[in-house]
Amino acid sequence: MTLTREDPAAARKLAQSWHERGGAHPADHCFAVALIGLKQYKEAATRLETLAQAMVHAPASLRAGVLDQAAQAWLLAGDPARAYAADGAALSLRPDDPDLLVDRAEAAGAAGWFDKALADLDRALKGHADRLDALIYRAAAYRELGRLDPARADIDAALKLAPDSVPALLERGNIRRLRGDVSGAREDWMRVAALAPGSAAEAAAKANIARLAVPDGVTPPPTSPPPTSPPPATGP
Repeated sequence: MTLTREDPAAARKLAQSWHERGGAHPADHCFAVALIGLKQYKEAATRLETLAQAMVHAPASLRAGVLDQAAQAWLLAGDPARAYAADGAALSLRPDDPDLLVDRAEAAGAAGWFDKALADLDRALKGHADRLDALIYRAAAYRELGRLDPARADIDAALKLAPDSVPALLERGNIRRLRGDVSGAREDWMRVAALAPGSAAEAAAKANIARLAVPDGVTPPPTSPPPTSPPPATGP
């Protein structure tokens, strides 16, 4: 598994050799994770789902974990609907698992199913009210649904927990802009640029700031869209 991060091509070769020597499910798992490192996301997701189905004698927690990895691979493949379904299968094995709920909410948000995202995030936060990623995701979902008051309440709670959270500051800038607080939005995005120089977050923040200078009704030049939610959960 360490090799899948350092040299996924070598990890795939090693996992194949291990499988041929009788490595069974562990070898298949390493092979699939190596495919994620090689950016072969769709094949990785399919293999992980197949593996979870084959692990009939494994503990439910392990099967759910493999399905969650499949969901992350589907997200990376650009198929949030399949990701949502995979996390749904994982939740059937571990109902109310907060990590799985947040991951399925991420998939729902990527698919534009913000009501479904809210339902999962409400469940996750019910027992873990101080979970930072869930608060940021729920704020983004509320914003997408035009519910700016609860969005602001969630993002304020998130920033109380982590005042320098780059995803939270990006999101508060989005919410402030929609509420007409242009100076506040600019302040948040400038802070993001200062906290995360050279990152995708800085690029998004600067693109958002540039849009503030464009008069209403005028189409700005094409730029990368600002993120509407925090970065995806890390993969395996």
